[in-house]
Amino acid sequence: MSFPVLETNRLKLDKLSIEDSSSLFELFSNNSVVKYYDLEAFTEVSQASNLIEFFNSRFEENSGIRWAIRLKETNQLIGTCGFNTWSPKMKNAALGYDLLPKYWGMGFTTEAVHRIVKAAFLGELSCGELNRIQGDTVPGNLASESLLLKVGFKEEGIRRQSGYWKNQFHDLKCFGLIKSEYIEI
Repeated sequence: MSFPVLETNRLKLDKLSIEDSSSLFELFSNNSVVKYYDLEAFTEVSQASNLIEFFNSRFEENSGIRWAIRLKETNQLIGTCGFNTWSPKMKNAALGYDLLPKYWGMGFTTEAVHRIVKAAFLGELSCGELNRIQGDTVPGNLASESLLLKVGFKEEGIRRQSGYWKNQFHDLKCFGLIKSEYIEI
């Protein structure tokens, strides 16, 4: 299956390319963006190039997918979103997303996540039709929690110390969305 290109009213979601390295570096070198991430802020553009290769390898191996979030009018990369992992057998996936801070609070990530969730539940992706999508947040990441709730995810509980990065354990707040409960806004 070729890489699916998705669109919304304001956004184009497509494959990251090596030409996106400097834009992705701008995103992942920002401490505000990676505050709750399991990686340190980037210090070299080569880290962004490596991440693009990693994201694209997930799709090639049919283990997940990551889209570039681009403004339709300018084609400018403003973030990424996708499924960090998926299981066609179990019909589920784990969600991830990020956005440049100057675009926070404008509904872009919510718009993008709605579109990829819809694609997953309709079976438009190479993983086939999914039944469940999970999103995890670090307690305190209120913007991410708000986004998940807007899309229809339900808070399912805390998985205590289930993450380890930046030399410490992290609790993860689990949110789940089931296909039968999803209502497109």
